[in-house]
Amino acid sequence: MKQVIITILLAVLALPIVAANANIEKANQAYKQELYNEALKLYLHEAKASGVSSALYCNIGDTYYRLKDNVHAVLYYERALLLDPSNSDARFNLEFVRGKMQLPDDAGDSWFSNWVDQTVSRLSSNTWAILAIITFLLFLAGVAVYLFMDNVLMRKIGFFGGAVMVVASILANLAAFHVYHKATSGNGAIVMPESVTLSTAPREARGKQEEAFQLQQGTRVEIVDSIADKANGKWFQVATAGGHKAWLKAQDVEVI
Repeated sequence: MKQVIITILLAVLALPIVAANANIEKANQAYKQELYNEALKLYLHEAKASGVSSALYCNIGDTYYRLKDNVHAVLYYERALLLDPSNSDARFNLEFVRGKMQLPDDAGDSWFSNWVDQTVSRLSSNTWAILAIITFLLFLAGVAVYLFMDNVLMRKIGFFGGAVMVVASILANLAAFHVYHKATSGNGAIVMPESVTLSTAPREARGKQEEAFQLQQGTRVEIVDSIADKANGKWFQVATAGGHKAWLKAQDVEVI
């Protein structure tokens, strides 16, 4: 009797998963048949009904691209990478669509910081944390070899190997913190209109002197402050990759 009850419970618990897989399969079939509006509707419904995932966000980005909606494709590829930085499909597709939109590189303000950010972001914070633990254990093993082995060669290997591993552990911890902070800060946003003129104050620019600069559609910015009042509505102060700050309407961006 107990075995029957357990079997029934497992079957009931599996129903949402089966339903979710069925919905995703319907969406995938619609996508393959080039019924992109139908596929998008199913993917978005699945994201709302059953929760999001990096793969689902990537599928939504692909569908938006097929519908020639590049800015929403960029938004959803960014969301896919936020959940899983190791999603190589999302990263490749994001770079491809950004190239088609002729967007400037927004990962940082120098080639070195761009390279570091892109390299570190290819793994999740959990993966980096595991690597940090492994390299620290290897460091301890190196210390043990150096302290307890009589062979000179082994002692040298233990000493220099341990030194390398402690540096690797520190770097892995820094990488884990960087990726975690990037994923949890919730400050990234994408400019949605074709072009936006930012203001030096949280209101409509009153003349050329209050116009800061323009940003094109699809540009990634970081939200650093916000303000809202009845007269002007809600405004975000944003920072570009180059460190320039200005204000724009909250409705002009979508938070990643």
